[in-house]
Amino acid sequence: MGISVVGMDSLSERASMMREALQKSQTITENVVSILGSFDSRLSALETAMRPTQIRTHAIRKAHENIDKSLKSAEVVLAQFDLSRQAETKILKGPHEDLEGYLGAIDQLRSKIRFFSSNKNFRNSDGVLNQANTLLAKAISKLEDEFKQRLNSYSKPIEPDRLFDGLPNALRPLSESPGNPGDAGGRGTSHNHSELQNSDLEAAVYTPPTLIPPRIMPLLHDLAQQMVRAGHQQQLLRIYKETRSLVLEESLHKLGIEKLSKDDVQKMQWEVLEAKIGNWIHFMRIAVKLLFAGERKVCDQMFEGFDSLSDQCFAEVTASSVSVLLSFGEAIARSKRSPEKLFVLLDMYEIMRELHSEIETIFKGNACIEIRESALGLTKRLAQRAQETFGDFEEAVEKDATKTAVLDGTVHPLTSYVINYVKFLFDYQSTLKQLFQEFENADGTNSQLASVTIRIMQALQTNLDGKSKQYKDPSLTHLFLMNNIHYMVRSVRRSEAKDLLGDDWVQIHRRIVQQHANQYKRNAWQKILQCLSIQGLNSSGGGSAIGGDGSNSSGVSRALVKDRFKIFNMQFEELHQRQSQWTVPDTELRESLRLAVAEVLLPAYRSFLKRFGPLVENGKNPQKYIRYTAEDLDRMLGEFFEGKNLSEPKR
Repeated sequence: MGISVVGMDSLSERASMMREALQKSQTITENVVSILGSFDSRLSALETAMRPTQIRTHAIRKAHENIDKSLKSAEVVLAQFDLSRQAETKILKGPHEDLEGYLGAIDQLRSKIRFFSSNKNFRNSDGVLNQANTLLAKAISKLEDEFKQRLNSYSKPIEPDRLFDGLPNALRPLSESPGNPGDAGGRGTSHNHSELQNSDLEAAVYTPPTLIPPRIMPLLHDLAQQMVRAGHQQQLLRIYKETRSLVLEESLHKLGIEKLSKDDVQKMQWEVLEAKIGNWIHFMRIAVKLLFAGERKVCDQMFEGFDSLSDQCFAEVTASSVSVLLSFGEAIARSKRSPEKLFVLLDMYEIMRELHSEIETIFKGNACIEIRESALGLTKRLAQRAQETFGDFEEAVEKDATKTAVLDGTVHPLTSYVINYVKFLFDYQSTLKQLFQEFENADGTNSQLASVTIRIMQALQTNLDGKSKQYKDPSLTHLFLMNNIHYMVRSVRRSEAKDLLGDDWVQIHRRIVQQHANQYKRNAWQKILQCLSIQGLNSSGGGSAIGGDGSNSSGVSRALVKDRFKIFNMQFEELHQRQSQWTVPDTELRESLRLAVAEVLLPAYRSFLKRFGPLVENGKNPQKYIRYTAEDLDRMLGEFFEGKNLSEPKR
């Protein structure tokens, strides 16, 4: 019980202490609230008192900001005027001494014009702009003069030697000696068609010459750019065209290119014209791959960033030079057709095809479309004329009516001409393939060339048959045909034509050669062989006779035997005199023909001599009738077909 009383007292004491603490805390809180309320009223009063000061401070700050902006604007305007004065000084001084500084001054002047154009609220901005534009016009005018002067200074014709140095080795002239202007600057080439084909020219490297020094190009580009920006494109085009086109024409002239009309071409001797065509082919490569390629590079660098302007400039600069080159090709393509022109036409067609892709690349753009079309048009006309000439040749061979007689029966000039012509055709197989594809809608296979070649050969044979009829001696007729057809066969066997015409053609015509050889023997030797026959030697009357063993035989007349020997001698001597003037130019064929005659003649003569010789030898003057031994005849046969000039044979 006592413990409970003590606990209650303790709790009461603690509760009393807590009440005291809460009362103190409330008193403090009330005091703090009172103090804070006092602060709030004081701050409100202070704020009210400070507001006018704040307003004045803000206004002052704003005024300072406006002053700063005005000062900065004034500085910008003053800077523009300062730059303008500097630019004006440089512009009035001119571009010649300090071109880069002059170009920079123009840029500064343009900057001033842009500035005042976008800030027209400035006082007197219109007057400033007028002054600046006037100064800019003067600057551009001086710039034009400078551009023209510098372009002229660094635009010089290219000497032929520099151009030749840019060619592949296979196409460089072989002679270093100076010559006439019409011969590739005096250094002609001696490369034939097959050599150039084997050189793999399509993979050859061409090095265009540097037409304007690289260190000058950036300055010229900047000058051109300023003129374009000033709207002076036409003036720029005019200056560039007048300068560069003249230099290009002079470069071609130094090379040996001359302007020739169709009439000029028609009047030329073929040898002269052929040389000029060879030069033209060489010049076309040089012009397109070196000169025009170099000129294109200059244009592209000069007008970088202005592609259409570059194309237009290039077209106008090269138009005249291209025209001179193509006009010669046109004159040849439109000139009178003749067989000898076929190969130069094919050469010209080849070079135009070879250059086609480069022409399309170098003369790109709409501005050059007329030049591209002109080049393509020439290519087609050359192909057309070559095809027509090809057809003319076949007809001309068949109808050739030359009266030039080949007295000795050798190979006719027409035969060698046609065969050489056909051989040359095989150097142009790829070109002819393109030709056939272009105009005959064909597949361009070798069968077409074979067909054409066979027709030409047949036309030649037809013509030779006609020419052989000029001979009155049938044996010479067959000798002539034998020689000529053998020449055809031998030439085909030794050339690419064999693969094209085939073994059958060769075998057929070899048999024809043999047939004519047999016909020659029959016509030339049949009559004399009859003298060595026993037929007709029988006699019904006097005169002694001997048998085959040397005894007398009443069936054979000594007088008839003597007459036979006499006739044989006369005929053989006549044959020897005449046929030793005839010619079989092929050694193998000549020996073969002599052997064929000897194989028939000598056994017959030996037999006749053995059988009837004693009958004559036992009479008077036997040497008058038996003039030759078999060995003499064999030796004399060795003189046949040598083409000896004794006297003109009877025909």
